[in-house]
Amino acid sequence: MSEFRIHHDVNELLSLLHVRGGDGAEGYIDLLQKHRTPYVTTTVSAHSAKVKIAEFSKTPEDFLRKYEELKSKNVRNLDPLVYLLSKLCEDKETLQFLQQNAKERSESSANTTSTTTTSYTLPQTSTKMSMQELDELRKKLGNVTASSNAPLPAEVTRKMLRDKHNKKNPTQPNPVFPNWVYDRPALLGDFITSPTPPGEPAAAIGTMGLPAQEQALVEDLLFVLVGVDGRDITAQPVLGRQNRSFIVDSTLDMSIKELVNRILPVASYYSTITRFIEEKSSFEYGQVNHALTAAMRTLMKEYLILVTQLEHLQRQGLLSLQKLWFYIQPTMRTMEILASIASSVDKGECMGGSTLSLLHDRTFNYTGDSQAQELCLYLTKAASVPYFEILEKWVYRGIIKDPYSEFMVEEHELQKEKIQEDYNDKYWDQRYTIVQHRIPSFLQKMADKILSTGKYLNVVRECGRDVTCPDAREVLYTLKERAYVEQIEKAYNYASKVLLAFLMEEKELVSRLRSIKHYFLMDKGDFFVHFMDLTEEELKKPVDDIVPPRLEALLELALRMSTANTDPFKDDLKIDLMPHDVITQLLRVLAIETKQEKSIINAEPTDVALSGLEAFSFDYIVKWPLSLIINRKALTRYQMLFRHLFYCKHVERLLCNVWINNKDFKLYSSHCAKWFAAAFALRQRMLNFVQNIQYYMMFEVMEPTWHVMENNLKTASNIDDVLCHHTSFLDNCLKDCMLTNPELLRIFSKLMTVCVMFTNCMQRVTQSMRLERLSLEQATMDGPPTKSEHAEEAEKKTVTTKLLAEHADTLQSDISKFDSNFSTLLLDLLDKLSIYSTNDCEHSMISIIYRLDFNGFYTERLERMAIERSQKASA
Repeated sequence: MSEFRIHHDVNELLSLLHVRGGDGAEGYIDLLQKHRTPYVTTTVSAHSAKVKIAEFSKTPEDFLRKYEELKSKNVRNLDPLVYLLSKLCEDKETLQFLQQNAKERSESSANTTSTTTTSYTLPQTSTKMSMQELDELRKKLGNVTASSNAPLPAEVTRKMLRDKHNKKNPTQPNPVFPNWVYDRPALLGDFITSPTPPGEPAAAIGTMGLPAQEQALVEDLLFVLVGVDGRDITAQPVLGRQNRSFIVDSTLDMSIKELVNRILPVASYYSTITRFIEEKSSFEYGQVNHALTAAMRTLMKEYLILVTQLEHLQRQGLLSLQKLWFYIQPTMRTMEILASIASSVDKGECMGGSTLSLLHDRTFNYTGDSQAQELCLYLTKAASVPYFEILEKWVYRGIIKDPYSEFMVEEHELQKEKIQEDYNDKYWDQRYTIVQHRIPSFLQKMADKILSTGKYLNVVRECGRDVTCPDAREVLYTLKERAYVEQIEKAYNYASKVLLAFLMEEKELVSRLRSIKHYFLMDKGDFFVHFMDLTEEELKKPVDDIVPPRLEALLELALRMSTANTDPFKDDLKIDLMPHDVITQLLRVLAIETKQEKSIINAEPTDVALSGLEAFSFDYIVKWPLSLIINRKALTRYQMLFRHLFYCKHVERLLCNVWINNKDFKLYSSHCAKWFAAAFALRQRMLNFVQNIQYYMMFEVMEPTWHVMENNLKTASNIDDVLCHHTSFLDNCLKDCMLTNPELLRIFSKLMTVCVMFTNCMQRVTQSMRLERLSLEQATMDGPPTKSEHAEEAEKKTVTTKLLAEHADTLQSDISKFDSNFSTLLLDLLDKLSIYSTNDCEHSMISIIYRLDFNGFYTERLERMAIERSQKASA
């Protein structure tokens, strides 16, 4: 069992038990893998487990009856399940937990049903029920019991299977036998139950002598053995899936009657086999059952030949009851095995792979009985031929031709070109899926490889190329499972090689990924400088006022003017304006399957309109089959990384613009020197923070992780490895860029907001001063100043200086607030990073602390915070 299967099964179990909290499935995977046993539970352990559960059970008879019923249906993994339940019975702690859990679930379901309308209302116990209410309740209970226990009639089952087939294959309707095949029971070869025709009553057989009784019974038995009632031996009507029973004349001599009762089981087996053959020969039951019934017909011909020879001896007067028993004895074992198989297939409603599993298990179980094993081997080989034909087409050519839904792989109708709407790996994961109950037990270990082999070939076929495995050989049933493993391994290796070469060489997958890296991970620096210079004014507008075609035109201009012009895939890059800013989008994604999911999704949208910068993102056109790797889920992750980097780059540009504008303050007196120095120092700290964060993300996270992925892609042996490496690359980038931790993300978002608010404040101050200076310069440009103008200009300068002096305190207060907020948030971020990197072993994030605290400026305060936290924890 693979790790992914363990993860899936644990998740299913937790959801069925309605268990919440804890570490989820991940907490149990290591524990389960450490304690897994390399062997399958034996028959002895299963038997002792069955006995143990029966001892613990309050109703052991019901448990044993249910076990035998499931065993007769050949239910998969029944014995391992019983073994597991027996172990659970020994664990008191687990039993207590399950009982408590069942109690809580029953209480919650009772509360739920009390708040909702129920389908049936029961009368109060204190009141008597009327006859009408009693009849109505009895009728409802009868209907429920009948629908849950009684098997459906053959006609209804056939109709359901036919409708299912016609729905799946509308162009190939299912062939239907004419009604007279079912309306004329004499054609079926089984006993016809009809009332005795009127006439003179025959003399009782007990009144005859022993030789006459024996001769009459031999004739009767020869009739009964071929499905026809005798005079003194008559068949009972069959109800449901019961075995045929017979009534023997009570006046018969006891010695003869005992011998007759020994032979009659053969007639019962014949009846079971005949009914099975006639029913399962219909097209609706699938090709495997059809092939099985054909093999059974062949064996039944030999049986009928034997009965015909016995009739010939009887006509010659050479057949006694003892001789009949002697001749029929070797056939009895064969008939018993055939009837047992027929009953099991019928009870389990087996079709396709489940029929082959049953036959294989029977063949394997008869290891000590060579004749029985040879018989079952013949039946299994015959029944497996149509299944293996479907298997061969799938693993050798990637085609499924399964009109009766028998094969282990099921096809679903999905459109492969909906990459723009598809936010997950839906096509690859759901187009073809494994159906567990259709997997033959001898192919269980190879099921995943069979699925992958056909999927690989199918992708290449979807691209218009016909592929056939050069190592294709006929698959034949054998008890040696190694034969299947070798053939499927060869087909799998060929399919992996073909698809990988097709994607890597013809479709240039690595070049496509490099192209995406250039734009989404901001690999081309000159392109982004050009692009941000060209679109600066446009992206400042509210998102509703932006004209997307204009942005597309500016994007194309930036691509043509930069080194990105050499990229052959640059035309696939497009503009996308998102409905949420990057932080909101990330928090919505991170809240999926958490307690906060409903509150975040149902939260009212903010009234603040997004600017173009906050909503801007790139999109990329991906066509089949590259959309298997670069799917919408992967593109969304790329977009998150890009929007994060793009916004950091935008904040860096704003801070650089503040530095340029700060030169205006040098023209004024020293009144503003104090707050100007504080603002300059704060701007430098903010710029240092933003630049170091960018450097960390681009050169310490993305580049090394990309290098690892590129090397892994060179050694990948199949498309699943490529998918795994690409997904791992994106997940590691998101995690190491602090985009998967809501706590770190919120602090980082607040830091960016403080930086933007600071730049806006500085821009407003600079703009107001610039306007005042321009007004003064305009006054001096009208001609040589007169004495009055000199006085007026001096007065204006005095007023300006006075205003600056008055605003200096306010500006200094604002700068100190920004400084305080920025320092508090940055310390909080560094503190959380130190905790996160230590506790969760995410050591890559320590480099952020080293970069931002390179000279130990924050070390003392961080140590103080750590001491306070430890004191609180100890208190």
